[in-house]
Amino acid sequence: MMNRILIIGCGGSGKSTLARRLGERLSLPVWHLDRLFWRSGWVNVSNDEFDNRLRDVLNTPCWVIDGNYDRTLPQRLLSCDTVIYLDYSRFTCLCGVFWRVIANHGRSRPDMAEGCPERLDSEFLHWIWSYRKTHRARNLTLLVQAEAEGTYVLRFTGRSACRRWLNALPYARK
Repeated sequence: MMNRILIIGCGGSGKSTLARRLGERLSLPVWHLDRLFWRSGWVNVSNDEFDNRLRDVLNTPCWVIDGNYDRTLPQRLLSCDTVIYLDYSRFTCLCGVFWRVIANHGRSRPDMAEGCPERLDSEFLHWIWSYRKTHRARNLTLLVQAEAEGTYVLRFTGRSACRRWLNALPYARK
């Protein structure tokens, strides 16, 4: 049974969209790490405040959490029963970000704090471009460890496989 689901992957991979759809399908509350981390005007909270907010979420009985925030990934992996890794190509992620920017131009996304309108800058594009090189090996190592400790790990390398998996899940009874 999936009750505590963590979704990770590069920016633009569709983590937040998958989290919302999975939450709806399984009747689970959804938490976006970007909403816990950012305040209006793109001002981030302190590490202590973020850790406290995250701890409060992790201590609830069920959830879907999407986001990276590498510093807290080991803690989240210890708390989840399922992790979904969207291990997509940089091209797929860049396309996802461009579509997201077009769709949300000038306003805050539903998974982002209010007062943080969609933006695209060179630093974020560089992060996406180098994500597989800088994050993938560590993520895969952590996922192997998590799986060895009993966590259910799903790794998708393309959107269509992820979509098929999601569509095959039964709806939870309310």
